[in-house]
Amino acid sequence: MKSRRLSCMTAIMMFAVLAVPVSSVAQERPDNQQQKRGHHRYRLIDIGTFGGPASFVNPAVNGGPTISRNGTTVGSSATSTPTSSHSNPFVCFGLDGTLPFVFHAFQLQEGALTDLGAFPPAVDNCSNAQAVNGSMEITGQSENGLIDPLTGTKEVRAVLWKDGQMRELGTLGGNDSLANQINSRGQITGAALNGILDPFSIYYFQFFNSSNGTQTRAFLWEKGQMKDLGTLGGPDAAGIFVNEHGQVAGASYLNSTPNATTGVPTEDPFLWTKDKGMIDLGRLGGTFGFPNALNNRGQVVGQSNIAGDQVADPFLWDGEKLIDLYTSTLGGSPLTAEALNDAGEVAGVATFPNRPFDAYVWRNGLATDLGAVGNDGCSWAHAMNARGQIVGQSFACDGSTVRSFLWENGSMVDLNALVPPGSTLQLVDTQAINDRGEIAGLGVPPGCTQDTQCGHAFVLIPCDDQHSGEEGCEDVEIAAPTIQNSPAFINQTTTTPQQSSATASEIPTRN
Repeated sequence: MKSRRLSCMTAIMMFAVLAVPVSSVAQERPDNQQQKRGHHRYRLIDIGTFGGPASFVNPAVNGGPTISRNGTTVGSSATSTPTSSHSNPFVCFGLDGTLPFVFHAFQLQEGALTDLGAFPPAVDNCSNAQAVNGSMEITGQSENGLIDPLTGTKEVRAVLWKDGQMRELGTLGGNDSLANQINSRGQITGAALNGILDPFSIYYFQFFNSSNGTQTRAFLWEKGQMKDLGTLGGPDAAGIFVNEHGQVAGASYLNSTPNATTGVPTEDPFLWTKDKGMIDLGRLGGTFGFPNALNNRGQVVGQSNIAGDQVADPFLWDGEKLIDLYTSTLGGSPLTAEALNDAGEVAGVATFPNRPFDAYVWRNGLATDLGAVGNDGCSWAHAMNARGQIVGQSFACDGSTVRSFLWENGSMVDLNALVPPGSTLQLVDTQAINDRGEIAGLGVPPGCTQDTQCGHAFVLIPCDDQHSGEEGCEDVEIAAPTIQNSPAFINQTTTTPQQSSATASEIPTRN
C-alpha cells in the first residue's frame, strides 16, 4: 500500500481518498459554458501503469508534495508482478490495500515517466514516492528484501532518489523507516525505528498489532544524517511535515499508559523547531490528535479527539493556541481541516445550513461553502495552493456520481469539462495542486468499475500564460508517457543517528 500515516493516524486519514464504485460515475461531459467563466482548459496526461492494474498519487495529508513547484509529479504504480506473503502493506497492495501486485515509485517529469525501481531484487520489492521538491529530489520508501522478524513482512527503508540514484536514509537502530515529506533544502522528515522494546510502538502495535515491537521516533534527515527529534514524554513519535524553515509537525505519545478509549497512550500533535525542540500543541479534550498540514508560518491544522474520544474535531494551531474549528467558526461547522496555505486559509469538508457535507474554505474565522458541481449534493476539498485554488471531489451524497472539481475565482467547475473532449479518463479525485495551478489526482479508464482497483494517476497542466505553447492544449489528449529505465541505487547503509536535545477509520461526523 502507499506510504500512509502511521498508526491510527493512518486509519483516520484515509478519509482523504474517497474510494467509490465508478460504474456509477458521472460520464456526461458538461457543456463548454463552464470554460467561459474564467477557467482555463487543461492538458491531460494519463500516467498509466507499469503493467499492473492501477497507479496513484499520495494524498496530501500523508506528507508530500506529490507535485513540485515546477510540475514534477511522483507516486506509485502497479507492476505485473504479484505480491508475496511477506510483502509490506505500507508500500504494496495499492491505494486501498487490496491489490496483490508489486508497486513501484514513479516520476513524471516533462512528459517522461520513470520507474524509480526498488532495492534489489527490484522486481519483487515494492516502493513508493511520497514527495518531491523543486530540485527533483524525491523521497519515499522501498522494501529491502529482508524479513522483519517482528512482523513477518519485508523491512521498509526511507529513501532519497537524487541524480539518478536511490539512497537509503537508514534507521535509528531498528528494522524500518518511512519518509513523508521533503522541503526545498533537501530536509526530510518521517518515522524510524530504534532498538528499544516498546509494547505500544506506533509502527508495530498500531499498524501490525504487535506488542513485541520497538520504539517509533520522529526524525529530520539532512546532509546525510538522521536526527532523532525526541518525544513529548512518551516513547514514540512520528514526523509528517517539514516546512521551508525546517520546522517539523507530527504526533507523539505523552506517556506509556494506554487509554481505555483508544487502546494507546495519549498522543498529541507537535511542532518541532531547531531552537525550541518539540512543542506540544495540545488537544481538544480527548486523548488523540495529529496534524494534517503545516505552512511556512509555523501554523498547523489537523484533527483532535474531544472528550470521550468518540469524535474528532478539526483544529488550527495559530502559533500560540489550539483553536477548535468546529465550535469556533462562523458560517459553517468544519468537520476536517486538510489543507493549509501560507495565508492561513484552511480547506476541508464542513456542514452548513441545509448542506450537510460540503467543501469549504476558512478565512479569519469564517467558513465559506464552496458548493458542489451541478446537481451534486456533496463535495470535499483535499488540497489548496497559495493562489487560493482548491481541488477535491464533488459527488452525489449517495455515491451514485463522483467527479473532480476545481474551485477558483468564486466558482466550482468539473475538471472533466476542462480537458480535451473524448478523453479516455474520467477524473474522479484530485489530491494535489501546486502554485502554478498544475493538478494531480486519480482518474478511471473505460471499463474500470472501482477507482482504487483500476484507476490511473493523472496530471493536468493549465493552458495559461505560464504554460504558453504547451503541447496538448489543442483539444488533444496526450498519450501515456514512455517509461524510462530505473535509476541506479546506492548500497544500503545504516546512518549513525544524532542525539536530540529535545526532552520531550474515518473521522466520525458530528451530530
